[in-house]
Amino acid sequence: MAKRPAKSTASEPTGNTVTIHDQQLHRGAGGELHQYAEDGHDVLTTSQGGPVGDDQNSLRVGARGPLLVDDFHFREKIFHFDHERIPERVVHARGYGAHGFFETYESLSDITRADVFQRAGEKTPVFVRFSTVAGNKGSADLARDVRGFAVKMYTKEGNWDLVGNNIPVFFIQDAIKFPDMVHAAKQEPDRAFPQAQTAHDNFWDFISLTPESMHMVMWIMSDRTIPRSFRFMEGFGVHTFRFVNAEDKSTFVKFHWKPKLGLQSVAWNEAVKINGADPDFHRRDLWQSIQSGNFPEWELSVQVFDQDFANSFDFDILDPTKIIPEEVLPVKPIGRLVLDRMPDNFFAETEQVAFMTQNVPPGIDFSNDPLLQGRNFSYLDTQLKRLGGPNFTHLPINAPKCPMHNFQQDGHMAMRNPVGRTNYQPNSRGEGPRESPTQGYRHFPAEEQGQKVRLRPESFADHYSQARQFFISQTGAEQRHIAMALTFELSKVENAAIRERMVSHLLNIDETLATTVAQKLGFQSMPKPADAAIPTRQDLEPSPALSIVERGPKRFEGRKLGILVADGVDAKLLKAVTRAVVAEKAVVELIAPKVGGVTADDGNFIEADHMIDGGPSVLFDAVVVLTSHQAIDDLVKEAAARDFVADAFQHCKYIGYDQSAIPLLEKAGIASELDEGTVQLSGGKDVAAFVEELGKLRVWGREPSVKLGKASPPIT
Repeated sequence: MAKRPAKSTASEPTGNTVTIHDQQLHRGAGGELHQYAEDGHDVLTTSQGGPVGDDQNSLRVGARGPLLVDDFHFREKIFHFDHERIPERVVHARGYGAHGFFETYESLSDITRADVFQRAGEKTPVFVRFSTVAGNKGSADLARDVRGFAVKMYTKEGNWDLVGNNIPVFFIQDAIKFPDMVHAAKQEPDRAFPQAQTAHDNFWDFISLTPESMHMVMWIMSDRTIPRSFRFMEGFGVHTFRFVNAEDKSTFVKFHWKPKLGLQSVAWNEAVKINGADPDFHRRDLWQSIQSGNFPEWELSVQVFDQDFANSFDFDILDPTKIIPEEVLPVKPIGRLVLDRMPDNFFAETEQVAFMTQNVPPGIDFSNDPLLQGRNFSYLDTQLKRLGGPNFTHLPINAPKCPMHNFQQDGHMAMRNPVGRTNYQPNSRGEGPRESPTQGYRHFPAEEQGQKVRLRPESFADHYSQARQFFISQTGAEQRHIAMALTFELSKVENAAIRERMVSHLLNIDETLATTVAQKLGFQSMPKPADAAIPTRQDLEPSPALSIVERGPKRFEGRKLGILVADGVDAKLLKAVTRAVVAEKAVVELIAPKVGGVTADDGNFIEADHMIDGGPSVLFDAVVVLTSHQAIDDLVKEAAARDFVADAFQHCKYIGYDQSAIPLLEKAGIASELDEGTVQLSGGKDVAAFVEELGKLRVWGREPSVKLGKASPPIT
């Protein structure tokens, strides 16, 4: 944004002030005209040149009421933002989807008239698309990023799109800031990098000037943004919605998708290496899981509450930067989602699928959450631009699977049109569809009143308390990861003032966290805490439900064990390990010096799934090393084999090994660091005990003391 020069200089051209319609304007060096605001910056205007008085808040009815359609500034701003890219999505560009079904557990007719929730055991077809947010289509899967979790249910009353994320809160409270937030997060426009990451000045400049983002900051700097698999992450509807029953009674509802296999993420160093070894890691995982018949599954759970609860809750239920802790309001499972079929064509389905938050069946309605209201207004523009015209619902992936009748016609790529002479209603011929007051959608008749205003309600003003609650709900290892993530991201910020401003916010969340980050960044002194509209509450209890480790699976089902083998491997021991892991409904893959395979000690040839260079340990949830005394000397010379063991140890994974593999552990520098997660295997009992431990997934207690590369004494 241009700023008024401090003073005129001799080099400036004469006549640099122009009067137009009694308004004094200033001509810049390139001849452009400027109108300066009170602070010396250019006045922000609409595309029509109209000055903007408030770019922070949408126009609404009262402090907490719905948005108004006559907010022409928001309309223009979001309209232009929605049309910035073609054909790639502006956000959520890198996605992967699958078909499946939703099965209802029991009738919910007492709280919603939605047909999908009327009959126990009924199955509804679905299409689900997972995605990263900031990266472009060609970016890698393991970027530190929010994951989209969008579900399209083809119900008997039309499509229902539950368009959410794997995080239950968002950066902003008002949709008018969405273009700014995404602009800041995407690659910087003058250089087109960094891509698929937020470790740059623009993002942290915006965030540090937007205190409402601090709760989301804790989530995105946690391991939630580097999930091990789509199958092991939660999904959230984010906003507060309404269930409306046949009597038009409203009940507030928040939606949660809970993975059957539990939560799991990777370590940051591991994510970096996975992106190098397999940038399609999440795609491949979902594909292989479904193709092998191990269908991913989630439970749809809800938090339902009435107006009295909303009034008594500590925070405003319309604020999208807040959650209702599950310990305060437990979630209730109401159905299950199963993905059992991959698309026939990626472009036709995964790329062309159009999700819109406003797609809801009768019995599901919206709250006055300002971010949700803005999304409802925005998505139609997005689909129009991206898919080329108004008939995107004619595409099979977007078409409802229930009867569809209306008088809409023509337009770009129309695949169907009304049949016959009559294409309007009412008509005297008695032809065509008619509205149905009994079956049709009825909006909940909420009463609204208030002035037209642009402001945030005071109930949205606490920006730090739930951020603190999230941080103190994490285990020690998870808190370390948040501090490490903040340190890494802020270390890439060139402007020292931005780094200092972020630490001032962290002081309002947790002093130890702020001090740790400041020390890592080399601060000579601590800044003052940021001004807080509302002081951080210290009385909010930790919520174990917010911890990935606490919500871990406690079993190895659905995971993958990598076994590094060499010629002369003990065939009996290899079979015992494989059998025990498969019994846990997990997958075993073999890694060998050559992709062809190895010859076991019984003379049988065993095919491998990977060669060492192409099957690093970062691709697996745990590893085993089974070699032989005649092959180990050659194996220890392989840098990839040493890295296989060293990385697994550094990433706190369980490691099984036989006697012959000890020289490799020594060469990798971990022989003196062995702990309960490194287990020597010699027979059936060892294998059974080892596999039983795998359900813990990681030995996080190892992390603070990991020191690789030093000389290790031999194991006796």
